This record gives sequence, C-alpha cells and structure tokens, in this order.
Amino acid sequence: MIKFLTALCFTLIFNINALTAQNFSTHQVKNGETIQGIATRYGVTISDIYSLNPDAKKELKANTILIIPISKAKKPTVISTKELQGFKEHRTSKKETLYSIAKRYEITEDDIKTHNTFLYANTLQKGDKLQIPVFKIIKEEPKATTQPYIVKAKEGKWRIAYQFGITVEELNALNPGIGEILQEGQQVYVPNMVSDDVKEVDEKYSYYNVLPKEGFYRLKLKLGLEQATLEALNPELKDTGLKEGMVLKIPYSNKMIDTGGIVTKRTPLETKITNFDTKHIAIMLPFRLNRVDFDSISEIKTSIKKDPYLDASLDFYSGVLTALDSLKSLGISLKVDVYDTKYQISEVIKIIKNNNFEDVDAVIGPLTPETFDKVATELHAYNIPVVSPIGTNLKLYDNVFQSRPSDDLLKDRMVNFVKADSLVKNIVIVSDTKNDSVANKIKTSFSYAKSVYSRKNKQDKDENFVYVEDIRSALKPGRNIVFLETQSEGFVSNVTSILASLNQRTEGNPNAIEIILVTTNFNSAFEGDQVSNDHLSKLQFHFATASKSYNDTENNSFVKRYTKIYNTTPSKRAVKGFDLTMDVVLRLATAQDLYMSVNNAPLTEYVENKFAYKKKLLGGYYNDATYIVKYSDLTIIEVK
Repeated sequence: MIKFLTALCFTLIFNINALTAQNFSTHQVKNGETIQGIATRYGVTISDIYSLNPDAKKELKANTILIIPISKAKKPTVISTKELQGFKEHRTSKKETLYSIAKRYEITEDDIKTHNTFLYANTLQKGDKLQIPVFKIIKEEPKATTQPYIVKAKEGKWRIAYQFGITVEELNALNPGIGEILQEGQQVYVPNMVSDDVKEVDEKYSYYNVLPKEGFYRLKLKLGLEQATLEALNPELKDTGLKEGMVLKIPYSNKMIDTGGIVTKRTPLETKITNFDTKHIAIMLPFRLNRVDFDSISEIKTSIKKDPYLDASLDFYSGVLTALDSLKSLGISLKVDVYDTKYQISEVIKIIKNNNFEDVDAVIGPLTPETFDKVATELHAYNIPVVSPIGTNLKLYDNVFQSRPSDDLLKDRMVNFVKADSLVKNIVIVSDTKNDSVANKIKTSFSYAKSVYSRKNKQDKDENFVYVEDIRSALKPGRNIVFLETQSEGFVSNVTSILASLNQRTEGNPNAIEIILVTTNFNSAFEGDQVSNDHLSKLQFHFATASKSYNDTENNSFVKRYTKIYNTTPSKRAVKGFDLTMDVVLRLATAQDLYMSVNNAPLTEYVENKFAYKKKLLGGYYNDATYIVKYSDLTIIEVK
C-alpha cells in the first residue's frame, strides 16, 4: 500500500509539472529578427520577454533560445515566404495599371517594380514589356516550440540543459515546480529541436557551468583555456557569447569534476604569500547575544552554559581570533566583519540587506544549515565564496565551500583502506538492525565477508550483544578485519571485549588469530564510559575522520599561544576556528581569489585539519581530505 501511494504521489507531481510547463514556450532567434518582431509574433510585450531573458536586453544574437510566456501569448502567426521560380513576360494594354496587373498575377506592386526597375522613375505606359516574377509560396506553420522529454537514470538538470542548448535556469523556467533532483521517468519540457541538433554528453570531456560575471578572460585564468579553444569545443559561443548558467564542454580535467582522488603533498601557503592587498572577510556565527544576561559575570556564564549555540560560537570564535593574530604577524592586512546571525534566517536577511558585501573576499559561516543556505543563495549573485565550518550535507551552490568531509566520503575511505591491505585473510561484519544497510553496502565491496548480527529478543528487537562463539566461528587463522557498525555503547563494549579476548597477535605465528577492529562510522558509542580504551588499543581500532587530535607533547605554537591567552587548552571547535580561518585567508593571500586557490593549493594542513577542495561537476566545492587514525598504546595516532 505504501509503495502504491508513493508511486501515485510521483505520478501526480509529474502531471502537475507537465501542466505547469505549458505556461512557457521557447523561440530560437533567427538572423535579422528583432525583439519587437518576436514580441508581436507571439502577442506578448517586450518586457514579458525581457523578464524571462535578461541577457536579451544587451544583445539579441542568432540561435539564442528565448523563453516565451505563452500563458499570455496568442497563437504564433503563420509566416509565408516566397521563393522565386522564374518570370513571365507581360505586355501592358491601354487600361492596365500596376494594381490590376499585380492583382491578376497575385503578387504585389513592389514585386513588379523590383524586377522592372524602370518603373521607379517612370509611369506605366501602354506597350511596356514587364518581367512578371513567378513565386512558389512557402508557408511556415508554427510548430510546437517545446517537446516532452523523459528523464533517464542518473540524469541531472545540467545534462539536459547542455543537450538542448539552454541554461539550468531556463530549464527551470520551462518547468515550474520541477524540483531540485530529477527522478528517472519524470517528464520535463525542453526546446523542440531537430534530433541532429541535440548535443550528446561525452564522458571523455569535463563540463563547466558559467558563473555570474564570468567572461573569457576570467575563464582563461580559472581553466587555463583560451577563447578560441572554448569556441572550438562549443561552436554556439560564436553566436550567443558567454551567458551565466550555460554549460560548456571543456577538456577533461580532474580539477573540475568529482574524482575521489587523494592528494598527499601539502602546500605550505605561509611561504607563498604574494598578494598583500587587504583581505576583507566576514564571520557569521549564532552568538544570540540578545539572549545573554549581562548583569553579572556569573549570569553571563550561566547564559553560556544554557545556550549551546553561544557556547559553540564562542569556542569557534576564540580560534578565529588566534588565527587573525597569527596572520597579522605574517604581514597580511585584514578587514574583518563579525555578525551575530541569532540562529534566525530573518536576521541573516537583515544583515545582508543592511551591509555591503560586494567587496567581501569570503564569508566563514554561518554554522547552522538553514542560515548557511540563505547566505549562500543571497551572495551567489555576487560570486562571493561562503565557507561552511561544520556542514556535511549542504546544497553545493557554485559559491559554496564545504570544509568538513561528508560522512559518505569517510565511509568510502575506510573501505578503500581495508581493500588496500594485502595481508587481510578474512573480513567479518558485526552490526545491529539499525545498520543493516551499512553492513550490506560493505558486503558489496567484500562479497566473501562473514556477517554477525546482534542477538534479538522474542519481539525481534536487538538485545545489543553477541556470544563469544558467534564471533569465534567467523574468524580464521591469520589477519582478520572486523567491521563494527553500531551506535549502541553497550554493543561496542560487548563486541570489543570478546574480540580482545580472542586476539592472539604474535610475531611469526601464521596460525595465530590477529584481529584489527575498524568502523565506517566513528560515533560517541565508541567513546562511552562502558568501552575500554585498552581493548580498543589492543585491537588497533581504525577509523576515518575529518580531523586528528593534536599531540600535547608536540611543540605547537598555536596551542601555546591559545593557552597563554585563554588560560586553557583549545577545544576541537577552537582548533577548527583557527585552522579554517588560517586556510581561507592564506588561500586569498596566495591566489587571485578563493576559487583560483583550489588549483594553486591542492592540499593544505594545519593543527588538526587539512583541506583539499574538489569541485562538483556542476556545483560548489567539497573537502576531499581525510585522516585514517588508530588507537595505539591508549592514544590515537595518524596512520601514514
């Protein structure tokens, strides 16, 4: 029943989209056409066309696709064209006139004059020999200017837009309510084109979405491609020029697409500073100072303890301030604006409306997804990069930098790490019901893996424990990798205790059972009081993480400076504030802008975090840099 209702909902959505799509049509501009002529033909105003096609105000170029609001329009008029086939000779009689001759042969007086030029200077006389043109009349019937298109599997908006020579925004205009993600089998409307004119997406090439205000010069700096190269790959550019949102074919480049590659060489930006112009950055955090009671120090402390957003913001901001101090010592001039977003979208709108962001080089924050999304969309028109400190499932607009690696990326890195271990003899996956899908996904990478599940009660619910024999029977002599996938602290305690008792790691004994514990989702369950760190160390517990822990014994200048200023060691949030601010500003100081820095600095690393930004095929940037760490002698160290 649920599947039926889901299918019914999809059907209704697609039908609604199909109906609303018919409120718009398209027109391909021909040589010599004017905006007035097109508006007259469709019975709309010039402003109607300009409202949907702002680029047409600058210049109306041949082959440009225009969106026409046919809800306001009349049926396009039939256009008749005349094709000259030859001539008839006619000798003028006494009472004939140009009008009567034109009517007799169903042509116009101008047609007669055009082919008998002496009539421009002389009147028609009896006995004049005239060349009467014979035309073939060709009527151009108005054809449907859009056609339905069925979305194929894994097909996104950019692919369809590229194939039919329009921008993603124009595709959205043709299909109001289309949604962000297209579904296989969904019907959308596209320009009605001859099949030979529909372009194919060639996987041997990369594709680039033109950002606001980008011209050929900026693309040369960004992509390293001359205008002639871009025009050769995209011939329509010669007619239409560059337009915001259009999709360009470019030579294959792993800088422009999601490759999943791992960069290993760090770029020391501190030694590469070349741009000493003042850098203007904005910091947006949910301090919510309007909720703080400032009457006394004790009340301020109470307010901080009660408000997790204020606590997190102050922690992060303390790291930012320490970074700004370090950057100034490097000779970098900074202008910094700090805004309290109050964890409210309305406040974000007010901040952007009341302040000038056009000369801001980068924005760090906000912390929360809704406010971050609003800032990113509002500043997209100015092409201002917005960097997220903690978000992982963001909408990657062209100007978004997601600094925290996604959970999926961490999972993949852990699986690939195990795949690369040539000494592995056996794989075991231990999981509970909540993590069935995770266990199944791991199984697709290791088809030979053995599965062990949590014991269940009579109600078929997890008891969050297994017996020793459940695990012992799945192990083999030699090296065993055990995936533990759960969010239950009790289950972690039970399984790690059993595994530690079964681990027989001894040098030079191939028949001994060696156990290495791993997980694709490190969470608080592994850090609970019930879990023995001694067991985790004995099992060399491995996991992928976005950041490693700094070592107290290392001579770390940031930790020293922070401890001296705040009389406490920095938290992970403070370290993230420091690392992220250092990275953003140093990238600005070593490249033309943050976008260009992605190519100039493939990998950067600071106290606990590293950054290797990759660009989505059509979208923003995500951090591809992760760590693999393990428990060793009751400490967590990086696995090199």
